[in-house]
Amino acid sequence: MAQAEPVYVPSKKAESGQIAKTMIRLKELGGDYEDEYICAMFGNLALCKFEVGKTVIASLRFQTHENNGSYFQDVVANDIQNI
Repeated sequence: MAQAEPVYVPSKKAESGQIAKTMIRLKELGGDYEDEYICAMFGNLALCKFEVGKTVIASLRFQTHENNGSYFQDVVANDIQNI
């Protein structure tokens, strides 16, 4: 698990007009070659710090969208808990 520093991005839903956002890399349990996900975290979750190498439980949301004939997948972490 690796985590970037949070930045503030514009948001129409937030009272202040900005919301914290950061990216985190999560890896499935198993060996060295398990799947990894680069996830966006928003709001209070983006301000939480997680230690590299710690085992966590994560709730993820997968979304796809099309833009100019190309397809993209977004992975958003809804919740992350240390265990």
